[in-house]
Amino acid sequence: MRKLFLFVVVLAIASQAQTTKPKSAAKTAAKPAVTVATPDKINWVVAPPSLPAGAQVAVLAGNPAAAGPFVMRLKFPDGYKVMPHWHPVPENVTVLSGEFRVAMGDTWDDSKLQSLPAGSFVSNPAHHSHYAMAKGPTEIQVHGTGPFKLVYVNPKDDPSKKK
Repeated sequence: MRKLFLFVVVLAIASQAQTTKPKSAAKTAAKPAVTVATPDKINWVVAPPSLPAGAQVAVLAGNPAAAGPFVMRLKFPDGYKVMPHWHPVPENVTVLSGEFRVAMGDTWDDSKLQSLPAGSFVSNPAHHSHYAMAKGPTEIQVHGTGPFKLVYVNPKDDPSKKK
C-alpha cells in the first residue's frame, strides 16, 4: 500500500512538472500569432509571374519566399496549366474546390493526369518533377516550409522569363 501511495505522489509531481512552464521560459517566450481567415476576409491578389497569367493567390500564414512554415491558397480558371516543374522543398496540396489534375514527370502527358476532386490531398517531395491543370474553376491550398519556389524543368516554360 505504501509503494502504491509513493507511486501516486511521484506520478502527480511528474504530471505537474510537465504542465508547468519554467519561470524564465514563460517570461522570454513570445506568444505565437493567431491567424483566422474567413472566406470574406481572404486577400486575393494576382499570382506571381512564376505562374502563368490567370491565377490568383492568397497567403494565409507565413511567407512562402522565406524560411519557415507557410500556408497559401491558389485559384485557377478552367483549363489552367502549370507546366512540368519542381520545388526545392516538399509541397503539400489540398484541393478545396473544383478538380485538380496532376501527374509526375519531366514532360507533359495528358494520359498521365490523375483527377483529384475537392477534398483530395497530394504531397510531393522536394525536387520531384510534376505538372498540373484545373478542370473547371479550382481552388487549392498549399502548405509547407519555405523558401518555396517553382523551378520549371524546361526554362522556356517559365512565364516570368517570357517577354
